[in-house]
Amino acid sequence: MKFFENNCTFEYSWRDVSIANWRKYCAWNDRCSHVIAVDTVSRRVEPSTGVLITERLITCKQSVPKWLLRFIGGTEVSYVHEISEVSRENQTVTMRSTNLTCAHILSVQETVIYSPDKDHPETKTNFSQHAQITAYGAFSRICNTIEDWSVERFDQNAKKGREGFERVLRMSREAFAELKADVSKIPEVISS
Repeated sequence: MKFFENNCTFEYSWRDVSIANWRKYCAWNDRCSHVIAVDTVSRRVEPSTGVLITERLITCKQSVPKWLLRFIGGTEVSYVHEISEVSRENQTVTMRSTNLTCAHILSVQETVIYSPDKDHPETKTNFSQHAQITAYGAFSRICNTIEDWSVERFDQNAKKGREGFERVLRMSREAFAELKADVSKIPEVISS
């Protein structure tokens, strides 16, 4: 079993980050080309808490080493099940995901949390990512190699993901600013 941890701070409010999170895998993010589809399975608001719960299926295509494909007997396309919870009251976005593809050989359990920065809650958002990676099999050496490769891939994707999400945040801010400017012109148009 191996672990991966990644923490950073985004220079955007929790509100901006939680809204942009839904655009994380859109065309604005050219750093996450391995994500080829995101399908919403269900979405509901928990009546007692007001928490928005969304279940999604994420389809990824990654270049997997040929030796690993031969060993696990899979393809480069994999599926991930994600459940996210957005709490406006607690100002948290919590996403838990697990791999569906080859789960009998490799289990990847990931948790991501966005929350306001304690020192700058209005302007900064903390990002916390934790993953537990477990390879199953009779040969510990092979399992260790698979886990090591998976942790390395997680690290590579985390770096790309941060760069891509920064771009999504920037593009969202620009789009909202343009929209706000256009909306502010409506009284001028009506009065003329």
